[in-house]
Amino acid sequence: MSPSVTGMDAVLKYELEVGDQGRVELHVPFAPGDRVVVYVRHEGKGEFTDLMAVAESSLGFWDNPLDDEDWNDA
Repeated sequence: MSPSVTGMDAVLKYELEVGDQGRVELHVPFAPGDRVVVYVRHEGKGEFTDLMAVAESSLGFWDNPLDDEDWNDA
């Protein structure tokens, strides 16, 4: 499992199982020595399903030329 990274602000999502002794191993497409931040949360039974769907959705809603024109002239 190694996703490609297109920029420094790329966000990667991994769905993993906790292994022996509570260990999780993942391979990331960054150079050795790069600093990263890792957040870990228990998958649970869908309590975050709606929130995750919104967070992973496209920003296409905001790409609206008419609205941009109004804001640019404000």
